Amino acid sequence: MSKGTEQGAQAPAATVVRDVLTEIARAGAKKMLAQALEDEVAAYIAAAVEERDERGRRLVVRNGHAQEREVQTGLGPVPVRAPRVRDGRTDGVGEPVRYTSKILPPYLRKTRSVEELLPWLYLSGVSTNGFQQALASIFGPDAPGLSSRTIVRLKEVWEEEYEAWTRRPLGSKRYVYLWVDGVHVNVRLTGERACILVVIGATSDGEKVLLAVHDGVRESEESWKDVLLSLRDRGMTVAPELAIGDGALGFWAALPKVFPTTREQRCWVHKTANVLNKLPKTLHPEAKRHLHQIWMAESRANALRALASFGELFRAKYPKAVECVEKDRDALLAFYDFPAEHWKHLRTTNPIESTFSTVRLRTDRTKGSGSRIACLTMVFKLCQSAERSWRRLDAVERLGDLVQGVRFQDGIKVAA
Repeated sequence: MSKGTEQGAQAPAATVVRDVLTEIARAGAKKMLAQALEDEVAAYIAAAVEERDERGRRLVVRNGHAQEREVQTGLGPVPVRAPRVRDGRTDGVGEPVRYTSKILPPYLRKTRSVEELLPWLYLSGVSTNGFQQALASIFGPDAPGLSSRTIVRLKEVWEEEYEAWTRRPLGSKRYVYLWVDGVHVNVRLTGERACILVVIGATSDGEKVLLAVHDGVRESEESWKDVLLSLRDRGMTVAPELAIGDGALGFWAALPKVFPTTREQRCWVHKTANVLNKLPKTLHPEAKRHLHQIWMAESRANALRALASFGELFRAKYPKAVECVEKDRDALLAFYDFPAEHWKHLRTTNPIESTFSTVRLRTDRTKGSGSRIACLTMVFKLCQSAERSWRRLDAVERLGDLVQGVRFQDGIKVAA
């Protein structure tokens, strides 16, 4: 028997094994989901066990199961029969209380992982007409509601979501820090690569929030001013304490015209790359070590001494490399006037860089031109997906100190 024949004979067996494993995993998922729903209902009923009507009967009791429905998951369709609850209570205004599962909300037909997959496929260059084939290979040939027509409808919904999101009010939160960047992606709008202007904020309770995803003319001052004015007009009337970004942005010219009291912090990752570009590669390891000693110093005084040492070592032969650091000295060391617990968050634009590493993986494969709204919408959906995994800032109480006007020196609170 030839080698090709042997491989051909093995292929069906491999497919069978894969399908068997998928079915086992799907059966396990069904069992786990059913148990989780039962536990959720049991906890809900137990919390109201003492609540009874005038005849002494419990107000909250089990009420059988809803009709079976299929939920599309990463393992394919999983059948679910959700338990029901009869709740005889009313809320404070006399409206009946209704039980709603947090695990399986009403009318859910696709898990979040599937919803996230769709914009990823779209940005990966899969055409609208190619979605049915792509999705069938992942979820099986009978996956309902995931046709190319679905994608057209979803794109319309996403565009509406994006437009509403860009107009949402921001006045309910105080934003203490901003991370900003202009990110170029490989999607062409009107003949040029798109430059997406991104702003992430940190609220006074430590949450990182996606604030802006706008297209810009390169990274110009006017484009950034439009973004900042939009934030201010929608409720960000109190200037953030600090903004972190790359030194090449037109953002820094726009910032004082909208938020004149916001301090500037240059990103050390971008600055290191810029300095290394002005040095021969043989010196990169040594230069990195000296730059690291600057921005990882325990105090501003130690950082300035490390900066002076860097200048003594490289100025004679590579003055442009030294000038690249010294010209932004104050903006590079601004973080010393903020809580030490936040330094690791403030020295780089990592929240944006880590998010867009995923976006770039998807957009780098996209060919041809796209509409402005389609590009912004897809990037917005991917950023929203990443936002759910962002970590809160450490030492949230320090954010409250900053809001109250407490000063910090070398990361330590200054006594009033």
